[in-house]
Parts: sequence; structure tokens; C-alpha cells
Amino acid sequence: METPLSPLDLMRRTRRLYPQHEAVVDGDLRLSYEQFFARCDRWSAVMQHQLGVKQGDRVAYIAPNTHAQLASFYAVPQLGAVLVPINYRLTADDFAYIITHSGSKVVCAHSEYLDTVDKIRDQLPGVQHFVALEGARDGWLDYEQLIAGATGDFTRPEIGERDLLTINYTSGTTARPKGVMITHRNAYMNVIGTLLHAPMAAVAERYLWTLPMFHANGWTFVWNITAVGGTHVCLRRVEPPRIFAELARERITMLCAAPTVLIGIANAPDDLRKDARAGVRVLTAGAPPAAATIDRVEQELGWVITHVYGLTETAPFITVCESRPEHARLSPAERAVVKSRQGVELISSGELLVVDDDGKEVPHDGATIGEIVVRGNVVMEGYYNDPEATAKALHGGYFHSGDAAVVHPDGYVEIRDRMKDVIISGGENISSVEVEGVLLRHPAVQEVAVVGMPSEKWGESPHAFVIVRAGATVTDDELRRFARDNLAHFKCPQEFHFVAELPKTATGKIQKFVLRGGRSGIAKQ
Repeated sequence: METPLSPLDLMRRTRRLYPQHEAVVDGDLRLSYEQFFARCDRWSAVMQHQLGVKQGDRVAYIAPNTHAQLASFYAVPQLGAVLVPINYRLTADDFAYIITHSGSKVVCAHSEYLDTVDKIRDQLPGVQHFVALEGARDGWLDYEQLIAGATGDFTRPEIGERDLLTINYTSGTTARPKGVMITHRNAYMNVIGTLLHAPMAAVAERYLWTLPMFHANGWTFVWNITAVGGTHVCLRRVEPPRIFAELARERITMLCAAPTVLIGIANAPDDLRKDARAGVRVLTAGAPPAAATIDRVEQELGWVITHVYGLTETAPFITVCESRPEHARLSPAERAVVKSRQGVELISSGELLVVDDDGKEVPHDGATIGEIVVRGNVVMEGYYNDPEATAKALHGGYFHSGDAAVVHPDGYVEIRDRMKDVIISGGENISSVEVEGVLLRHPAVQEVAVVGMPSEKWGESPHAFVIVRAGATVTDDELRRFARDNLAHFKCPQEFHFVAELPKTATGKIQKFVLRGGRSGIAKQ
């Protein structure tokens, strides 16, 4: 009598219960759930019968938050195929690597990315079809024309809960992205946990897509909102004027946001904020939000913020900073400090521990630092085609997050640093090694170290400490242009510091904690 745990079952239920309710708003386009799911079915039929997509095949998408991107999270999986949602902020080389590494046979791209994909076609021998979601032209199949000419008839294979649902590529703990394999069960359990800890009202929710859908499957809100028959309001560009306009026009009740988006909202001009809709509920994650930002948004806008924590590898949520009765007795500023912590395990996520180098749990004293490790139903299947990285991340029966944290006496976890030198800027992971590798290609650069430094706008941003080759000269602007020409723009250093030497250990390793601390002992050049 058991049925597989899959987000597709949420589609089945909503289809029966809320067919006439508004499902999607994308500019002037408005679709009921009946209309939206009919389009999903027609696209599934096109992929199966015309594009040859079979169970287990990978289908890549490069698109902002549009109705077509949302449909991918239903139309691709119900064929038993695997969705590969790609971070559209990456470079052409990144696109080529991910598409090739994942073995995607179909690439679907929004009009803004057709030129970029065309430039790398010769690097994509495994791709059989290129589909333009909007703005079709020569060499591209037209998504809307294909759907318009199709029926919704397709053969749905038997899909197991341990089957792959998506492969989500990280953007930065190594020089090359890693493909995180998320199963139907992983995603379903995250949906259930989120609905338990952040309850949503049936049919009444109107959710604004400020979070990129590609980012860990939109934190599974691509399915969460559907589960309660809510309305997905697509936002193609995340800018404060657009956010406040949609909040009012579409009567938004909820959104998710990385701290950088919260900062943009908190610091928006008064003429935008004065008519802000009160009572909006916000889930924030991606980097530890500043308590001051939480306090401003809650006190000045009357919104309610819940801090959650997780990783792409955990589907993604593993903790929530749940509210307790005793928190209500705190001052707003004190409460914001608590809310900025990562919190406690979700009921559905599994076991989370903070452990020392010997794998023993650290005392709950708010001071002893250890690494966050977790095991449970939300942990990924592994890294696609990367058994060594999988074994390293999952050794000892736990997923090792690489995040350094303390545990307070009340059991609430608080991240203090990262075990690796990953920079989290605006919710996106940036590999310092990758940025350093690019800068070292500049002829004037002898040595470089990149670290994350606090940023009011982005949470933190990459800073480069550069030793210039003897006899060479280079300016900040020259290095900045060089970086922007060779990296996704969000990975480029915000500041360049020219130094005579870099702090190192006796074995020659750069002491990045010294750079991050801004120690006065760094010799200027």
C-alpha cells in the first residue's frame, strides 16, 4: 500500500483539490492550476515523443524565475528524467562544464542566455536539442510553439522515491562545481519539514519569487506553494522597486530571501517602504543574517522573519530558528540576536551534531567550536560522477558541512566561521581558490589570497590581497576588469589590497584568518 515519497504527489493532490485556483502569475500571464498542469503535461509529451527524453535522461535549464522555469520542476520529473537547473549568473565556461558533466541531452534557455549558449555549442557534443523558452530564433526550438501543438498524452514510468529528481550544481567549494544528486525522497522530506515549521494557509498564500528557482530548487518552494494550492508570483529581476510593487499589486503574503535581498529591502528608499504591506512572512538563509537587518525589517516594516539553515547537499534545510515563548519576553534587539542564529533541527531533517576533530559532540556552552555534521532523509545521494568527493563528504555516516559552529545551552546552533575558505556572498558560494586561480593568470600578479570580508549589502564579499611582480605595475581597476572578463561577476573581488607579503605558516600555507581579521601586521606594498 505504500507509495513513493515524491513532490509529484503534491502535484496530484493539488490538481484534484484546487484546479481553478490561480497557480502562477508571470507579468500579464495568469494561469490556474488546471491550465498550468496542462502545460506541464504537454511539455512532458513533447520531450518524450519529439525530443526523445527517457527515464534517467538529464534536461538542463538556464532561466530566471519564469512560469517556464517553474514548469520544469514538474514536467521533467514526471517523465522520470532528471532536471539540471543551472545558475544563470555563471560564465559560459561554467555552463559548458555543467551541461557536459551532467550529460544533459536537452538544454532549455531563456532569451537572455541564447547568445551565451550559442558560443559554446561546439563544446556540447552530447546535447541533442536546444530549446528557447522565449525569443526563439534559428537553431533553437520554440518552447511555446511546441506546447501549443502538443497533446498532454505521455507515458509516465514507475518512479521510485530514491530515483534522482534533480542535479544541483554548487557554485563554489572547489574550482569546479559539483553536482549534488537530490532524490524524490530528499525533496519531499524537505517540503514536509518546511510546511511543519513555516505553516502556510491552504489556497490563501501568495508567494513572491525573490529567491532564484535554480538555487537548491528554490529551497523546495517550487513544490511547497503548490502543496497548499498557493499562488506563485514570478519575479524575473530581484530589485527593491519591483519587490515593493509586486507586494502591493499581488497582495503577497510570503517570500524567501538571502540576507542580501533583506538588506536591499531594509535600505530601500522611504517612498518605496512607506506603503509596504505589513505581516509578510520571510524565510531567510544562504548566509548568517545580521541581527540589525532582522530588527529593521521586523520593526520598520512589520514583517516576520524566520531564519533557516542548510546546504544544497541537504535539500536544503536542516535547521530552523524556531520561535519559543520565552523569546517573546526579549526586547526586539535581543530577539533579533536569537533570530540570527541557525537554530535547531527540523523535525523531518534528521540528526544534526556539532563535533570536534575526533567526532565527539562539543559542549553546549556557546563557545566551543566544532563542525556541523548531519544525517537523515534530506541528505543527498552523493555528488554526480564524483565518488571521491562523495566519500569525503559522507564519511563516518554523516554529511560534513564544512561549517564551524557553536551550540548554545538552549540547543540553538550558531555558525561562527567556515571550516573551508568558502565565501558566501548574497547567498551564493564563491570558491576563493577559483578566484585566486584566475587572478594568478594576470601577468602582473605574483601571489594572491582571496578571503571573505563583511559587506553591508552582500553579507560578505571577496577581497583580494595581491603581491605584484617585481617591475610590474597594475591598478585596482585593471584587476577588476580582468576578473570580470574571466569570472561570473558575483565572484569578482570587491576590493584589492596590494601587499608586500602574505602571512604564512612555517609550511608555507597562507593564514587567511589573519587576512580576514585585518591584522595590522600585514605589510603594505
